[in-house]
Amino acid sequence: MKHIGTIILLMLMTVMPMKSWAAHGSEAGGELDIPEIVLEHLADSYEWHIATYEGKHISIPLPIIVRSSQSGEWHVCTAHSLPAPFFFDAAHHGKIYEKMADGTEVRPIDLSITKIVAQIWIVVLVMIAIFLPCARWYKKRDEKSEAPGGFVGAMEMLVMTIHDDLIRPSVGEKHYKQYAPYLLTVFFFILITNMIGLIPIFPGGVNVTGNINITLFLAVCTMIAINIFGNKEYWKEIFWPEVPIFLKAYPVPVMPVIELFGVFTKPFALMIRLFANMMAGHAVMLSFTCVIFLGWSMGVGFGLGLNSFSILMLLFLNCLELLVAFVQAYVFTMLSAVFIGLAHKEHH
Repeated sequence: MKHIGTIILLMLMTVMPMKSWAAHGSEAGGELDIPEIVLEHLADSYEWHIATYEGKHISIPLPIIVRSSQSGEWHVCTAHSLPAPFFFDAAHHGKIYEKMADGTEVRPIDLSITKIVAQIWIVVLVMIAIFLPCARWYKKRDEKSEAPGGFVGAMEMLVMTIHDDLIRPSVGEKHYKQYAPYLLTVFFFILITNMIGLIPIFPGGVNVTGNINITLFLAVCTMIAINIFGNKEYWKEIFWPEVPIFLKAYPVPVMPVIELFGVFTKPFALMIRLFANMMAGHAVMLSFTCVIFLGWSMGVGFGLGLNSFSILMLLFLNCLELLVAFVQAYVFTMLSAVFIGLAHKEHH
């Protein structure tokens, strides 16, 4: 009981700046638009916002690389020095558009290093920093070497768990070795990306796997692995399955149509599952963060009550998102391995 006063004082010291922020927003004449704030943080951008201090935004400018559809020239600049023919279109989530001579607006070829692209390169560097030391240790080991310990031992345990307990039984004994590098890369890319995305400050906080383009690319890679390297028994099961003739040929080829439709629905399910889960998790956490400021804008009583509730929920959600980060990487890898294994059927 003697520490209750100290706890209350610390909470007041923590939340009073939030009250000032909310009051400042109210004096500025604008209401707190939670959906707009959430969507802004989830969207991609051409600069990396770090913080806002005394009304000024502190951001890292990222290189914009666009090709003019009118002149064919390439332009390299930043968001603050975008040439006149180009502009940021708010109706299309701030993407760059070009205004042509006839007044039409077109989307130029855009190879810019956006916030999501920069986050992916950070993830790549983290993966290199993790796995190169492990590779050096295994390169130097010999028959007399002891089992690895510390960080290398922990990584070996995680890698062998995914390799032996997930990839090997799902793909099959005959073919798992050729797919293990891809599936392990996918697992650790999604896991590390999700975990870095939970860090609220730079260089984290970017919802990479909550972007439909990223999950689409991962799903297409799995689709290629399934259909390009699938054996003849796999394609036979699609176009001429072992079912009664009236189901696969006359009068309508029902089963081949269904099986061919499944070729596209499997990677689509992978794409939507990862995208929806990660975007929803980030959106909920951002919403509870905004509730803190919303409470202070309604008064001290609401501020204290909603602030305490939101902090507890944010702690719970962050712990839950750590679990979801692993589960989504595991599920995507497992389903990819299962679908790849189904593409290597043996003739019965």
